[in-house]
Amino acid sequence: MKSSVKSGVPSADDITVVVADERSADDSPGCNVDVERWQQLAHAALLSEGASGELTLTFIDLDDIAELNAEHMGKTGPTDVLSFPLDDEPMIAPDGEVIPALLGDVVLSPAAADAQFAEHAGTYEDEIALLVVHGVLHILGHDHGEPVEAATMRSLELALLTEHHWGGPAPAGFRQLHDDQLDHDEPGDAAE
Repeated sequence: MKSSVKSGVPSADDITVVVADERSADDSPGCNVDVERWQQLAHAALLSEGASGELTLTFIDLDDIAELNAEHMGKTGPTDVLSFPLDDEPMIAPDGEVIPALLGDVVLSPAAADAQFAEHAGTYEDEIALLVVHGVLHILGHDHGEPVEAATMRSLELALLTEHHWGGPAPAGFRQLHDDQLDHDEPGDAAE
C-alpha cells in the first residue's frame, strides 16, 4: 500500500473527499449523481482501509473519460472509472500546520455505469457504488492485474460495499465481474 496509509488508526478528520459532478447537461440526463452519498462512501472506504489525506472524485462526461482512457491507458473508447494515484506525502507548512497528503483523483462516468449496470452490478446505484470503491482501492495501491491481486481487490470491494453501501449482504444479482471477465470454469464467481 502507499505510504499515505497510516500504521495507526486514522480518524474521520484525517480524510477529505472532494466530489464534483462535472457532466454536461446532455451527457447522461437520466443518471442522478448524489454527490453527498458518494462522498460518504469514498470517505468510509478510505477510513476503513486506514488511509489519510485528500481524494477527489469527479463524475465526468462519456467523451471526457474516453479521452482520458486513450491518453493515460492507451485504449480506445470510454471506460467506467479511472484512478490517478499520487505519491504525495503530508507536508508541514511554515506555520507548523500539517498539509494532508494528496491521495489522488478518481474519475467516473455515470453514462458508462448506466450502460452496463444491468449485466454487472444489477442496479445503477450498486454500479456507481462499486465503481467508487474500485477507484478508491486503486488509489490506495490495489490492482487486479494478477489473479491473487484480483481476488484480494474483489474481496475488499465486497467487504466495503457490504459494510458501507448495503449495510448487509450483497443483493441477488450483484456481480463484480463483467461477462468478458468471468472464468466460465468457475461458476458463481461474482467478483472484480
